[in-house]
Amino acid sequence: MATKIRLRRTGTTNQAAYRLVVADTRSPRDGRFIETLGHYTPRLGDDALVVNVERVAYWLGKGAQISAAARPLLKKAKVPLPTPVSRKKRTTASVAPAAPETVAPEAAASPTA
Repeated sequence: MATKIRLRRTGTTNQAAYRLVVADTRSPRDGRFIETLGHYTPRLGDDALVVNVERVAYWLGKGAQISAAARPLLKKAKVPLPTPVSRKKRTTASVAPAAPETVAPEAAASPTA
């Protein structure tokens, strides 16, 4: 099962609050989740973010991926994060060109009769 650490929106209209959860990647944003790891309320200022660092480290050890929205919040909470893997494709310039085949001079000069 592929898991992801992401934000789940709670609260009312114009008063958003978020829960940091571990969920299956196939679950909807505000749907089923496995565990709550913390919460974030942007309106509160300094007390806006609460994170259970041990549980985040546990899920990262199990292979959970971090969503783009949750990554800056975990950095703010000073959770040690793995570096993201670059998914750039190799270009043909990075591959060494093949050496051209050379023909021996005496083979080219001999007549073919």
